[in-house]
Amino acid sequence: MIKKKVVVAITGASGSIYAKVLFDKLIELQDQIEAVGVVMSDNAKEVWQFELGNQNYADYNQFTFFNKNDFNAPFASGSAKYDTMIIVPCSMGTLGRIAHGISNDLISRAADVILKERRKLIAVVRDTPFSLIHINNMKTVTEAGGIICPANPSFYSLPKSIEEVAGTVISRVLDLAGFEQQSYRWQEK
Repeated sequence: MIKKKVVVAITGASGSIYAKVLFDKLIELQDQIEAVGVVMSDNAKEVWQFELGNQNYADYNQFTFFNKNDFNAPFASGSAKYDTMIIVPCSMGTLGRIAHGISNDLISRAADVILKERRKLIAVVRDTPFSLIHINNMKTVTEAGGIICPANPSFYSLPKSIEEVAGTVISRVLDLAGFEQQSYRWQEK
């Protein structure tokens, strides 16, 4: 099995629980992973603390964290061969910058690299309702090869906690990223 090199970007959109659940799942899937690079916006750190009541993102020392302005991060270049980027949650501002090729921080630069190299970009957008500008930006990123995966949970697995609800989205994200995982599958026993 070829192990994956993954970039996880966390923006300041509401939905830090999705990033936390993704981190926990990636730890479970570590036998399928060569490297995980993480970049968080300043707002993402504030939103995590507000929504989850802690700064536990710093405890995920299995991953390598990079400053949002560190253009020396390996995934700032296509030569590092990171094959997947997951932006979770993805703010509409970040999506707009990606859609228009504005690489003003490591998140938008890494997304630009992933798209230009024809690798897998998954943007877990977390906003509602969508304006026409949002929809057009999602269309542009999709046409460039990205995958828009809104943070819309499913309920047919009968989740019992907020983490299980968030897990329904993260399971889809991990499927899209090509990971082999155990998760609820519709009408499978």
